[in-house]
Amino acid sequence: MSEMRGKTVVITGATKGIGRAIAEKFAANGVNVAFTYNSNEAVANELAQGWENAYGIKARAYPLNILEPDEFKPLFTSIDEDFDRIDFFVSNAMIYGRPVVGGYGKFMRLKPRGLNNIYTATVNAFVVGSQEAAKRMEKVGGGAIVTMSSTGNLVYIENYAGHGTNKAAVEAMSRYAAVELGEMNIRVNAVSGGPIDTDALKAFTNYEEVKAETVKRSALNRMGQPEDIAGAVYFLCTEEAGWITGQTIVVDGGTTFT
Repeated sequence: MSEMRGKTVVITGATKGIGRAIAEKFAANGVNVAFTYNSNEAVANELAQGWENAYGIKARAYPLNILEPDEFKPLFTSIDEDFDRIDFFVSNAMIYGRPVVGGYGKFMRLKPRGLNNIYTATVNAFVVGSQEAAKRMEKVGGGAIVTMSSTGNLVYIENYAGHGTNKAAVEAMSRYAAVELGEMNIRVNAVSGGPIDTDALKAFTNYEEVKAETVKRSALNRMGQPEDIAGAVYFLCTEEAGWITGQTIVVDGGTTFT
């Protein structure tokens, strides 16, 4: 914990699911947490207060609509007012529901609007967020960036073409970022999760089928949990992962092999 205490992580979308688990993992190890929420300010502030009380760290919540990339610059300006450094950035927030209509469905039913929204929330959000974070990491001697991906770009998942192709795109973008940010001593990696039991997965029309198939395929005979992803993200930001960059770490319980 000593190497991490007093540092600061910025996480997009940390009020529930994977993002919340990531934030708690960092907080539990003494890292200050700046995180975003989409709409529920009360829940976000309650989480921040809870992490401060439980772990003796500083936590602050900020509104962000990841479909509006121009919001990232003022977001980081606000974070600068509350924190004196940024060491890690985790691009986690995602969209589902109405914004992905036309992007979530069979290939022949895909529409540009939904696909474009998924690209904006997945790739553009990673790029713009990482650019702002990198400027600040450079000032403190370096840092680490992690983007969230999905094994849905490796194996077929029904109705997932829009998301899966954009996850492949963000993995490629993270490799380019790793090469070009390396001179700033900034490492960039992706964590590709198999199906994780979250509200986002429950939004799938075939959730029960996906869950059953995941348990069947997993070498560990269970669904993935948000904490499984959080551990990998945290590791990639530690000194133990100091020579890992430009990689995608698959955390899937063995499901992409079986």
